[in-house]
Amino acid sequence: MAHDFSQGTDSLVMNEKDDVATVLRDVSRGESIHFLKDTDLQTLPLKDSVPFGHKVAIRLIKQGTEVYKYGEIIGRATRDIQAGEHVHVHNIEGTRGRGDMARADVS
Repeated sequence: MAHDFSQGTDSLVMNEKDDVATVLRDVSRGESIHFLKDTDLQTLPLKDSVPFGHKVAIRLIKQGTEVYKYGEIIGRATRDIQAGEHVHVHNIEGTRGRGDMARADVS
Protein backbone atom coordinates (compact mmCIF):
# COMPACT_ATOMS: atom_id res chain seq x y z
CA MET A 1 0.00 0.00 0.00
CA ALA A 2 1.47 3.35 -1.04
CA HIS A 3 1.34 6.23 1.44
CA ASP A 4 1.26 9.93 0.59
CA PHE A 5 3.45 11.74 3.12
CA SER A 6 3.15 15.16 1.52
CA GLN A 7 0.46 16.02 4.09
CA GLY A 8 2.25 14.66 7.16
CA THR A 9 4.34 11.99 8.76
CA ASP A 10 3.74 8.52 10.15
CA SER A 11 5.91 8.84 13.26
CA LEU A 12 6.73 11.46 15.88
CA VAL A 13 9.99 12.93 17.14
CA MET A 14 9.21 15.63 19.68
CA ASN A 15 12.62 16.88 20.86
CA GLU A 16 16.08 17.33 19.36
CA LYS A 17 17.48 15.05 22.13
CA ASP A 18 15.24 12.14 21.11
CA ASP A 19 16.85 8.86 20.12
CA VAL A 20 13.55 7.32 19.07
CA ALA A 21 10.47 8.02 17.00
CA THR A 22 7.01 6.80 17.98
CA VAL A 23 5.21 5.15 15.05
CA LEU A 24 1.64 6.15 14.31
CA ARG A 25 0.76 2.97 12.41
CA ASP A 26 1.85 -0.65 12.30
CA VAL A 27 5.04 -0.73 10.19
CA SER A 28 6.53 -3.85 8.65
CA ARG A 29 10.22 -4.69 8.45
CA GLY A 30 11.67 -3.16 5.28
CA GLU A 31 9.13 -0.32 5.12
CA SER A 32 10.26 3.22 5.82
CA ILE A 33 8.96 5.69 8.37
CA HIS A 34 8.87 9.44 7.87
CA PHE A 35 9.30 12.00 10.62
CA LEU A 36 10.24 15.62 11.13
CA LYS A 37 13.59 16.27 12.76
CA ASP A 38 13.84 20.00 13.33
CA THR A 39 12.15 21.14 10.12
CA ASP A 40 13.54 18.41 7.86
CA LEU A 41 11.48 15.43 6.73
CA GLN A 42 13.54 12.32 7.46
CA THR A 43 13.04 8.83 6.00
CA LEU A 44 14.26 5.71 7.79
CA PRO A 45 13.92 2.08 6.62
CA LEU A 46 13.02 -0.32 9.44
CA LYS A 47 15.05 -3.38 10.38
CA ASP A 48 12.14 -4.77 12.46
CA SER A 49 8.36 -4.71 12.33
CA VAL A 50 7.10 -2.13 14.82
CA PRO A 51 3.51 -1.99 16.14
CA PHE A 52 1.47 1.20 16.41
CA GLY A 53 2.56 3.36 19.35
CA HIS A 54 5.93 1.67 19.78
CA LYS A 55 9.39 3.20 19.41
CA VAL A 56 12.05 2.86 16.74
CA ALA A 57 15.66 4.03 17.03
CA ILE A 58 16.39 6.96 14.72
CA ARG A 59 20.15 6.77 15.30
CA LEU A 60 22.65 4.37 16.83
CA ILE A 61 22.09 4.01 20.57
CA LYS A 62 25.18 2.55 22.25
CA GLN A 63 24.88 -0.07 24.98
CA GLY A 64 24.74 1.52 28.44
CA THR A 65 23.64 4.96 27.25
CA GLU A 66 20.43 6.67 28.28
CA VAL A 67 17.57 6.62 25.77
CA TYR A 68 15.56 9.79 25.18
CA LYS A 69 11.92 10.11 24.11
CA TYR A 70 10.02 13.44 24.21
CA GLY A 71 13.23 15.00 25.57
CA GLU A 72 13.15 12.78 28.69
CA ILE A 73 15.17 9.73 29.68
CA ILE A 74 13.03 6.60 29.35
CA GLY A 75 15.69 4.00 30.12
CA ARG A 76 19.13 2.67 29.30
CA ALA A 77 20.16 0.55 26.32
CA THR A 78 21.05 -3.02 27.29
CA ARG A 79 22.83 -3.52 23.95
CA ASP A 80 23.73 -1.48 20.89
CA ILE A 81 20.53 -0.54 19.04
CA GLN A 82 20.87 0.29 15.35
CA ALA A 83 18.83 2.98 13.60
CA GLY A 84 15.65 1.35 12.33
CA GLU A 85 15.38 -1.22 15.14
CA HIS A 86 12.36 -1.62 17.40
CA VAL A 87 13.09 -0.16 20.87
CA HIS A 88 11.27 -1.97 23.67
CA VAL A 89 11.83 -4.10 26.77
CA HIS A 90 14.10 -6.51 24.84
CA ASN A 91 16.81 -3.84 24.40
CA ILE A 92 16.22 -1.14 27.04
CA GLU A 93 15.72 -1.26 30.79
CA GLY A 94 13.82 1.25 32.86
CA THR A 95 15.82 3.43 35.24
CA ARG A 96 13.06 5.38 36.98
CA GLY A 97 12.58 4.48 40.62
CA ARG A 98 15.55 2.12 40.63
CA GLY A 99 17.73 2.77 43.67
CA ASP A 100 20.44 0.55 42.20
CA MET A 101 20.60 2.94 39.23
CA ALA A 102 20.80 6.12 41.33
CA ARG A 103 23.68 8.41 40.48
CA ALA A 104 26.38 8.77 43.12
CA ASP A 105 26.59 12.53 42.46
CA VAL A 106 22.98 13.19 43.53
CA SER A 107 22.70 14.63 47.03
